[in-house]
Amino acid sequence: MRCKPWLYPLLAALSLTAHASPTQEFTLANGLKVVVREDHRAPVAVTQVWYRIGSSYEPPGKTGMSHALEHMMFKGTEKVPSGEFSRLVAWFGGSDNAFTTDDYTAYYQVYSSNRVPLALELEADRMVNLKMNPDAFAQEIRVVMEERRQRTEDNPQSQALERFQAMALFTTPHRTPTIGWMQDLQSMKVEDLTAWYRLWYAPNNATLVVVGDVDPQQIKAQAEQYFGAIPAQNTPVIPAPREIPQPGQREMQLSLPAKVPALYMGFNVPSLTTAAAPKDAYALRMLLSILDGGLSARLESRLVRTQRSLTAISSSYNMMARGDTLFTLTAIPSEGVTLEQARQKILDELEALKTESISNEELERVYTGILAENVFRQDDIQEQANLIGMLESIGLGWKTMDNLADNLKAVTPDDIRDAAKRWLTSANMTSLLLKPADLTVGEAR
Repeated sequence: MRCKPWLYPLLAALSLTAHASPTQEFTLANGLKVVVREDHRAPVAVTQVWYRIGSSYEPPGKTGMSHALEHMMFKGTEKVPSGEFSRLVAWFGGSDNAFTTDDYTAYYQVYSSNRVPLALELEADRMVNLKMNPDAFAQEIRVVMEERRQRTEDNPQSQALERFQAMALFTTPHRTPTIGWMQDLQSMKVEDLTAWYRLWYAPNNATLVVVGDVDPQQIKAQAEQYFGAIPAQNTPVIPAPREIPQPGQREMQLSLPAKVPALYMGFNVPSLTTAAAPKDAYALRMLLSILDGGLSARLESRLVRTQRSLTAISSSYNMMARGDTLFTLTAIPSEGVTLEQARQKILDELEALKTESISNEELERVYTGILAENVFRQDDIQEQANLIGMLESIGLGWKTMDNLADNLKAVTPDDIRDAAKRWLTSANMTSLLLKPADLTVGEAR
C-alpha cells in the first residue's frame, strides 16, 4: 500500500514520539521486571506495579478473588495502617488507584517526579506485608457485593453483556466476570484471599513501570533498594486461554427491564498472543475499523445513516488480549425494526465485506485512524505506562508497539477479506437479543 502525501506528517509524528521517549528495561535478581520510559515534558511521574493475576486465573467457585484482593491491598500493613496509604499519597500531592481485569491487576501512583521513591517504598511494602484483617475483609466484601449489585444486577445492559460473554467464551475462563459471581462472593473467606495473595503477589510475577521525568539509572537503584530483598515465589504457569475451534452457533433471548432493545453479536477469534500468524490479528484489527471506524465506516454509514435500520452500533476487538478473544458488535435497532432483522442487516454487511473490494482510500483512512489513536495516547504519561504494563502482563512485551505501523501497513485488502471469511462465520457466532420487559413491583429494589 502506497501512502498519500497527507499521511507523512502523521507517520513522522509517530516516529518522533517513539524516538523522543527512550525506554529501558532491567530485571532484578528476584525476578521483578522494571521498565522505565523517560518523558521530560513536565516534572511528574507515574509509578505502576502490575501483577499477572486476574479473574481468568481463578478456579470455579472462587471467582472474584483477584478483584476483592485489590480492595484489600488498601487495608494496610504494619508500617502503613489501614486508611493511611491514600492519605499519605494525597498529603504529598499525589493520586493513586488500582484496577483489575481478566488478566492482570495494577496499582498506580502519580506524583511530582521527586516523590517516586515514596511510591516505590509504599508498593514494595504492600507487595509482601499486607495484613488480612477478618473484620476489614467482612466490611470490604460487602462493598464488593454492593458494587456488583449497582453495576451489574441493577443494570439490564450489564446483565446482558455478562451473560453474553459467559455464552460466547465457550471454554475459556474469560467467560467469568472480573468482579465474580454473587454466590462466590457470598461464600468467599478471608483465608481464600490470604492464600491468593501469597500465591501470586511476588516480584517474579510483577512488572514495575515508571514513566515521566526520571533518570533510569536512579530508578534502577531505587527499585533495588525497595524491592531487591523481597524473595521470589514459585508461582503457577498458566497458559494463554484457547477456545475450541468453531464451537457452533449460539443464541440467547433475554427479557429484562431495559429502556430499549439491544443486540449483542460476537465471533470467536484469536488475539496477537494466539494467532497462528501475527498478520491474522493485524488483519482483524483493520477489519474492525473498516466496519466501525468512525462516521464513514461501513456499518455506521450504511445501516445508521443511509438505511436507518439501526440507531447506534459499536464494535470491539482486543488484539492485545491474553489468549483467544471476541470480535463483538453491539447494536440498537431503529423503531419498527426487530432484533432479528437488525442482526440480519449486520450479517448481510459482513457477507458483503467478504466479496466487495476495499479501496486504497478506505484502507488508508483506517490505517491513519489507528495510527492517530496511538500517537495521541503517547501524549499522556499514564496512558504510556498503561500500554507498557498491559503488554508486559500478557506476555507480548512493550516493544510490540515498535512495529505496529509496519505490521498494519503490510495488511492487504485480501488479508482483510480472508480474515472475515475465516472468522466471521456462523460456527463462531454468538448472539444475544435483549428485549425490554416491564418491571413489576415485586422486582423493584
